[in-house]
Amino acid sequence: MTVVWRNGHSEGIEHWLRLTRAEGVGSVRFARLVKEFGSVENALCASVAEMVRVEDIGEATAEKIARSRDKFDIAKELELAEKHKVVVIHWDDERYPPALKSIYDPPPVLYVRGTLERSDALSVSIVGSRRCSAYGSEQASRFGYLLASAGFTIVSGLARGIDTAAHRGALSAKGRTIAVEGCGLAKVFPLENEKLAAMIAEAGAVVSELAMEYEPLAENFPARNRIIAALSLGTLVVEAPYNSGALLTARASLEYNREVMAVPGKIDSPLNGGCHRLIKDGARLVDSIEDILDALGYVGEGLKTHTSEAAQQAEEKAQTTLFDSARLNLSAVEKAILAGFDGEPMHIEEIISKSGFAAGQVHSAVISLQLKGLVRQLPGGLYAKRIKTER
Repeated sequence: MTVVWRNGHSEGIEHWLRLTRAEGVGSVRFARLVKEFGSVENALCASVAEMVRVEDIGEATAEKIARSRDKFDIAKELELAEKHKVVVIHWDDERYPPALKSIYDPPPVLYVRGTLERSDALSVSIVGSRRCSAYGSEQASRFGYLLASAGFTIVSGLARGIDTAAHRGALSAKGRTIAVEGCGLAKVFPLENEKLAAMIAEAGAVVSELAMEYEPLAENFPARNRIIAALSLGTLVVEAPYNSGALLTARASLEYNREVMAVPGKIDSPLNGGCHRLIKDGARLVDSIEDILDALGYVGEGLKTHTSEAAQQAEEKAQTTLFDSARLNLSAVEKAILAGFDGEPMHIEEIISKSGFAAGQVHSAVISLQLKGLVRQLPGGLYAKRIKTER
């Protein structure tokens, strides 16, 4: 079901903005204030003496709230939102994502550039390192493309690297994607993704819980990551070192009882340390869309018949879009390996001998060519060049 998307802000949004932008009011305190006083409007009228009765609000915090709840410039905020084609909704609005509302600390208000649909409940998050390798980028694009082709909405954070590749993969499949920003929507971070953000808004939504002009500070991103996790049935981590913010998203997914999945990589690469740690700790090792469906339990089971057929078609189509050799910048090693195939499968040792390159270089190149859809692996250590399907 698709909720009809109204162009206006949620009813009474001015009151919600006044309270949520008051000093000392976060998502949890906002909810406690509303629960105590029955409504946002009543909470805005509460005295300091009344507010101190609320859990975790002492006298100093109550005084800060009372002193600051009328200082946020609501008119300017809504004018900026209109200028940037942003709608501000609160959690009592039918457009607010139910999955996000169900967590312990949902954002009281959500800024949305684009549209949200009920179908976005069928979402998978794809996250990973900003400084990713070609392998990581290819995998994020591949899974973004295949999942979007099968009807999933792809959720990520618009960051450089894995996030960008995942969004682009979904867009290549003409699917839906949602970007969760760690700044206000009057800004785009990183700036080089301004055009990508516009494309995402056309095919889904760019969202944030932060005020329109809020800067992309490092402190914003852990909270941003919880929204990415909450919007999805599960989180797929592609290339993440031990200190990656993607691991915070994975941790939030576990806290919200979502699935955590990880794509394996080279064991000697620091970029994959976080993914391998997740797998050791029980995350699902993923190398196909079928693995993701298995991880999603009864939801995935119900989708398997339709999705498997769609995924197969998408994988074939991907060979002539995302992974078409004419569109890829192949390395010298990859070109040499492809040129060495004469129509018959070759053992990896024969490929090494024919190419003239070191074994390590050849192994890495063969893996890359597999991911690009140009080479396929056969039993017994044999590899064959893919023949492009005639259309």
